[in-house]
Amino acid sequence: MQLIQRALPYLKLKEVVNIETQKDISAIAAKKVRYDVYVRDQENRIFIVEMQIADKHNLPFRLRYYLGQADEELLKPNNNYQVLAKYPTYAIMFCNFDYYGRGWARYEFEMQCTCDSQLKFGDKRTVVVFNAKATTFSDNDKPIQSFLALMRNQVDNKSKFITQIQTEISKIKSNPERRRSFMKFQMLLADAKSEGQKEERIKAIKILIKTLQQLGTPTEDIKTSLIKNYHLSNIEAEQYLK
Repeated sequence: MQLIQRALPYLKLKEVVNIETQKDISAIAAKKVRYDVYVRDQENRIFIVEMQIADKHNLPFRLRYYLGQADEELLKPNNNYQVLAKYPTYAIMFCNFDYYGRGWARYEFEMQCTCDSQLKFGDKRTVVVFNAKATTFSDNDKPIQSFLALMRNQVDNKSKFITQIQTEISKIKSNPERRRSFMKFQMLLADAKSEGQKEERIKAIKILIKTLQQLGTPTEDIKTSLIKNYHLSNIEAEQYLK
């Protein structure tokens, strides 16, 4: 909840009614969607929080589909379309790259008229894309700045928010069940297994190795995970571990 509040400081979040991690959305005969984090607050605002390490060059279309699938779950067969007005929806994407190339920390989008930018389409959908490699920060970006730095492996020891995150990670390390879930999340986080982009695949493998090593995972277990998830040979896995 605090992460969302920092990402959208102009909103006042008081209470989370529903929060799900790795939430699956699957419509009949449609591509399956899995949200990293799905949140609904006391005002029925929907927040879809995602993180992407590798640039797949399809970010706007990915988020377009995510938002559409969220609406499909909200709208029942006999509902009037006006029902969606009760559920303002925010898609928040944290990227470890600058998709739009402006150097900004935050890119925020709402549909508006091409003749008059003050005239909003009014569908109550907002897309926010964060750039962890940002060089320019506005006043609105300051609450989230330490988290973006953490994505670059730069830890702000003076930030209570970052300290809370590190404490939570420590708890995960000491809890086998949560540790397994965290490992799965990290594998999804580095979701560039192989889509014809060799550099992204190598980067994803290195991220996974580093994460598992930080969690104290035995080397043999890491090697097994590499072989299973990236279809590597025993020799290839050992080379990455070196």
